[in-house]
Amino acid sequence: MHEIIILGCGGHASSCIDVIEAEGKFKIKGLVDQKNQKKSEFMNYPIIGTDQELSEIKKKCDYAFIAIGQIKNSTIREEKFLELLSLGFKIPFIISPKAYVSTRSNIQDGTIIMHNAIVNANVRIGRNCIINSRSLIEHDVIVEDNCHISTGAILNGEVKVRQNTFIGSGSILKEKVSVGKNSVVGAGCTVLKDLKDNSFYKNEK
Repeated sequence: MHEIIILGCGGHASSCIDVIEAEGKFKIKGLVDQKNQKKSEFMNYPIIGTDQELSEIKKKCDYAFIAIGQIKNSTIREEKFLELLSLGFKIPFIISPKAYVSTRSNIQDGTIIMHNAIVNANVRIGRNCIINSRSLIEHDVIVEDNCHISTGAILNGEVKVRQNTFIGSGSILKEKVSVGKNSVVGAGCTVLKDLKDNSFYKNEK
């Protein structure tokens, strides 16, 4: 079993650790967090260094995974993903054994499919994405790089979510809708028409 390091020590990291343990393909060597981290361990795993020490950590471990959350902005996750690649780390995709992922889907590196998510046939999910718990990704959906599809969101057939976009918890996207890159769809929204790049869409009060 390969060892893997985890970047991040926040709430999303807790969930990622749980999924990685459940999948059983990797042994968690330890966690890496930002400078000035005062804790010595997290979720019973040691904190083995800071972001500034990744090049040294690479000498001892080939695999890494980003467990930093994403809501309004994907920049940190993007930067860390590219940094890990530049250092030569392998960044796998992770799939919970409690999720359903069609064998006819395509999941790219750095993406995590969390507990009880459903990914149906002919779906394409890009790199460095979060497909969160109980989300439903229907047939022929495309989710581009660095997106977070949050808890309980529903993406109906042939939806397209462009890169660096966040879809909030419980949102419903009508079939064939396209959401532009760098966008945010708030929690509980119903999206019935295409959204342009850099959109911020929320329910009216």
